[in-house]
Amino acid sequence: MSGRYGGKDRRHGGRPDPQRRGRSERPEQPEIRGRRDAARLGEELRRMSGASYGRYKSLRGEWEFDDFTLSIDRVQSDPFAPPSRISVRVPASVAGMPERAWRSPVRRRATADYLVRRAYRALKGARLRIDTGGQEVIERASGRIEDGDILLRLGIELPGHGRRIDARTAESELCERLPAMVEALRWEEIDADDAVAFADTVEDTVALRDQLSSLGLVAFVADGSVLPRRSGVSDLPMDGSAVVPFVSPETLRVAVKLPHRGEVSGLGIPEGITLIVGGGFHGKSTLLHALERGVYDHVPGDGRELVVTRPDAVKIRAEEGRRVERTDVSAFVRNLPTGADTGDFSTDNASGSTSQAANISESLEVGASTLLVDEDTTATNLMIRDTRMQALVHGDREPLTPFVDLVRPLHRVHGVSTVLVMGGSGDYFDVADNVVMLDGYRPYDVTERARELASERTGAAFHAPEHRVIDQRSVNASVRGRSKIKRRDMDVLTFGESDIDVRHLAQLVDPGQIIGVGLALRMLSEDGLLGEGRTIAEALDALDGRLAEDGVVALGQGFAGDYALPRRFETAAALNRLRTLRVQRLRRP
Repeated sequence: MSGRYGGKDRRHGGRPDPQRRGRSERPEQPEIRGRRDAARLGEELRRMSGASYGRYKSLRGEWEFDDFTLSIDRVQSDPFAPPSRISVRVPASVAGMPERAWRSPVRRRATADYLVRRAYRALKGARLRIDTGGQEVIERASGRIEDGDILLRLGIELPGHGRRIDARTAESELCERLPAMVEALRWEEIDADDAVAFADTVEDTVALRDQLSSLGLVAFVADGSVLPRRSGVSDLPMDGSAVVPFVSPETLRVAVKLPHRGEVSGLGIPEGITLIVGGGFHGKSTLLHALERGVYDHVPGDGRELVVTRPDAVKIRAEEGRRVERTDVSAFVRNLPTGADTGDFSTDNASGSTSQAANISESLEVGASTLLVDEDTTATNLMIRDTRMQALVHGDREPLTPFVDLVRPLHRVHGVSTVLVMGGSGDYFDVADNVVMLDGYRPYDVTERARELASERTGAAFHAPEHRVIDQRSVNASVRGRSKIKRRDMDVLTFGESDIDVRHLAQLVDPGQIIGVGLALRMLSEDGLLGEGRTIAEALDALDGRLAEDGVVALGQGFAGDYALPRRFETAAALNRLRTLRVQRLRRP
């Protein structure tokens, strides 16, 4: 079912466009000319048939069609350059959408996403392309609704024979395929029940996520959800007889009421420390992966529409080799042999344990209230330290305080919950509030049995990390006076003259979000949000305020490419991985 909404098999959550891979996404202010009648567009194209490719630039400006306005905003310099950029505005009188489809912010975002996916299908096989994303419904620049008007941003590879204009193909794309796409978006042409159901699904998801705090939950997994994906390179739901629908254990089952589905039951993961255990290949990491993605809404048929997690949940892992700039990791690391101050710790090549400690501290610094941890991607020596190892290596020779000793005070004192996948050690039985065992993808509440096996454990104190004030001059997107923001697959964000390694940021799920992160960093720096002595958290608060008021398009002023809305946590994570980053001073929160 998800395929009908444009879901695609995507490695790491995204399918890079091979024509754009590794190319610069540079802002370019369009040269807007006077409006011209669309009838002239075909005539002009035919007149320039076979002419030098550069003549395409004469098309820049607005063209009035009967049912919409086409704006040719940026024209590529040659057939091998990044695609040209165009935008389309379909007035409300033509679109014909009822107000119930777009009046609230949630339904406006959902209906815009639905229309973008419909446009994608209508353009199948065309040179025209529109950014749709995958299984998540994320605010993106490619489609918006303003007072009933539909606004779309597209790319087009203007056709050529070598470096000569292919007018016939260009006319077909702009004067035939584009109007046909617009016609397919008229409300009278679409399945209204399907569009309404799409928006209803997103509205239910948002309503469910909004209830988590009042219910004392950090996450919820609805009964009947399909968590496994088809393969390691596909984000589509598994299908066929092998599918095991999720069924919550009765002792942890919670019922919630939603605006459209009514009452829904499922596993409620309470605040505190929840341990997910089980044998290999029984679904532990699959459940945690679904919770990572639960900070986003999903398309109908994805199987995870009602798997929701608090919006400030962050996946934590070790990340050997990353740079750390003046981060307070003293809660985890003390008395380094080098004598380095772990309350103000910097390194160009972090170990597994120090990188994980920095990832936790940096997430808490910008407001994370829930940590998602999978032992498979952690530094073992920061997670546990059993009694025999403590007996061999005495405390005065071990600078690390393991997470197992900090996870309880982290919640009790600071209100930060943890959901932890653990298959190889029972040490966390001592500190877990709830233990869920996965057996053949079915969850069972084994908390009481785990408590029988647990022993008393003395915890350690956890102090909140220092907040940092950034030198905004160290965050610079400019190269020779022009912004340079591009991505390489889902692995690298190029920001100015720096490459930022983002491959381990599991909650960046869409290629457009990587560009969105770059644009957010640019706004933080160029708009002075990192200035005036603001901490990183305060700068991100200011950024969130701008985005709440103006939407994702606030990020893309003068930017020609596709981009989608990132969370503050991934923006902060990319900032922390920027190797030019400089911290002016630390400030106690």
